[in-house]
Amino acid sequence: MQKMPFLTLDKVKEIVKTYPTPWHIYDEKGIRENAIRLNEAFSWNKGFKEYFAVKATPNPFIMNILKECGCGVDCSSLTELQLADVCGFRGKDIMFSSNETPIEEFKFANDLGAIINLDDITHIEYVEKVCGKLPETMSARYNPGGVFTMSNGIMDNPGDAKYGMTPDQIIEAFNIMKSKGVKYFGIHAFLASNTVTNEYYPKLSRELFEFAVRIKKECDISINFINLSGGIGIPYTPEEEPNDIYEIGKGVQKAYDEVLVANGIMDVSIFTELGRYMLGPYGALVTEAVHEKHTYKEYIGVDACAVNLMRPAMYGAYHHLSVLGKENENAEYTYDVVGALCENNDKFAIDRMLPKIEKGDYIYIHDTGAHGFAMGYNYNGKLKSAELLLQEDGSIKLIRRAETVKDYFATFDFSDILDKYLK
Repeated sequence: MQKMPFLTLDKVKEIVKTYPTPWHIYDEKGIRENAIRLNEAFSWNKGFKEYFAVKATPNPFIMNILKECGCGVDCSSLTELQLADVCGFRGKDIMFSSNETPIEEFKFANDLGAIINLDDITHIEYVEKVCGKLPETMSARYNPGGVFTMSNGIMDNPGDAKYGMTPDQIIEAFNIMKSKGVKYFGIHAFLASNTVTNEYYPKLSRELFEFAVRIKKECDISINFINLSGGIGIPYTPEEEPNDIYEIGKGVQKAYDEVLVANGIMDVSIFTELGRYMLGPYGALVTEAVHEKHTYKEYIGVDACAVNLMRPAMYGAYHHLSVLGKENENAEYTYDVVGALCENNDKFAIDRMLPKIEKGDYIYIHDTGAHGFAMGYNYNGKLKSAELLLQEDGSIKLIRRAETVKDYFATFDFSDILDKYLK
């Protein structure tokens, strides 16, 4: 299967007249259509809600698009809570899932009316202390330990994960919370990342539904919501088949009926906290080929680097590349496509077969809509790029300007040492 850019070469040439490369760009039409599909797939559950994982793409313009699509937000820090606040998310439209959480962040989440999802039993006292009392609605993060396996092999290793409580700890925590006035309870789990299989959510949901039955029996508590968190991935390579969200929804519904309904447990809301699935394929990093080098390998140097997209350098993640205007040409040349950092892992592609690339060509790096710009940093004094939005009418909107040297030096504003550049 061929991966096709959502931008043409002519469109990029038009954009760079105003916004020089590199930049990240997002496809508004694709984002909205994907949100519709997700909501349709889980429409059988009247309480269903997607809580977009802000960490994936922390941009208020993107968050507002998803808000219009009926999504809430999943936040994991004070800054993400503040983003949710300025976008107008309130109360139960915010899920706060964090770990090793500073006490003031719990307080701010509570002030917004967010659902607090506790990562550890010891945090009960922590939240009660800072909030005066426990909120009426609380959630707990579940970690079954061991290895999470599926029919297609090992998926992840919860036993080594720092997140969540043991099942027995959650039982104890819910009994404590109940005694302290908590009325509404939820459970949450994230056991595998970036799965490209329709089996993950149904298997996870069945395990959580069975745990909800145990909670009712042992605590006399009715679980009000079950949060399947994230983990639905995207096909980064052309060979991978994408998830079928409708089949996933049907699989979760089957487990819901066979476990919850069969045990007389009704009206449990299903939540999701998707980031990569919601945004990944609907973002791209566009960069220009500015150098070529012929030594022991053939190198193409581009004006983007790992500052703009860290995933390949950090853990060898694959991102498909298209040379704009040459999408239909044969991939007959082997290149390393590299950035300018003083690190040898600053490579977007290694030994990648591509059409012949010449200086001035524009390279479209696919699937950067989630955990792309968000993971950027400033090593070597490199500055973060702009973020653009391809609107449904085809126009381009700036949704984050590129950083400047003044931004980079801004934390020296207590001193006059860099006044030359701060003015």
